[in-house]
Amino acid sequence: MNDKVIVITGSSSGIGAALAEVVAARGAKGVVLAARRADELAVVANRVGSSAFAVVTDVTQRASIEALRDRALERFGQIDVWISNAGRGITRSVTELTDADLDDMMMINVKSVLYGIQAVMPHFRARASGHLITVSSMLGRIPMAPIRSAYSAAKSAVNSLMTSLRLELQAELPNVHVSTVMPGVVATAFGSNALHGGPDSRTMPSAQPVGEVAQAIANLIEQPRAELYTRPELAQLAARYFSAPDVAAIEAGPPFATTRR
Repeated sequence: MNDKVIVITGSSSGIGAALAEVVAARGAKGVVLAARRADELAVVANRVGSSAFAVVTDVTQRASIEALRDRALERFGQIDVWISNAGRGITRSVTELTDADLDDMMMINVKSVLYGIQAVMPHFRARASGHLITVSSMLGRIPMAPIRSAYSAAKSAVNSLMTSLRLELQAELPNVHVSTVMPGVVATAFGSNALHGGPDSRTMPSAQPVGEVAQAIANLIEQPRAELYTRPELAQLAARYFSAPDVAAIEAGPPFATTRR
């Protein structure tokens, strides 16, 4: 980790902020913090310390993502890891979704990832190395919470983009790693900050501590692999779900039965 420069979007709070502190503590050369909220970014940068470099960024704007890349390169001369972590949830079922709901979910959760990939790949291609990490969601693998309908769909699209990118690069650029992270419920303000409001994820008894997720992603940086479930039971659920003769039988029980509202 000592020689790495790591860019983290959505790093003014939640997983991104916690991850910034973890990689700095492990000795990252530079930690580039990106988010829209300047004051919150400054607070996180102060906690991270001398390796931090805060860049106010709107991930829904391609030009803003490209400016983030340029400023990181100007400051540190290199980017080793690009982490697309910015995202937002929604509290609305399929039958209630509006065009604006779906557009919002796709813009912040999918297009922001694409903008990051396309911004940093010329640098990674020139160096023939790098690591692209996207923080997706278990809901992108199994959409078990109907109120997160469009968010689940967006994260499913993210998972497909990342797999397609990995297949695109594997022969030509074997040292450019492409990883997708799939947390479950994490104890952050994700739920209460969702479009149309929603239950606070921090109040859910099964929520994973944010520091635990950050440590898992830091481990992924040090030992890259294609996909990371931040809890082993999530991988077990995916295996059980997709091997079932009829997934409806799995959907009739927990955790599906407890996530209908």
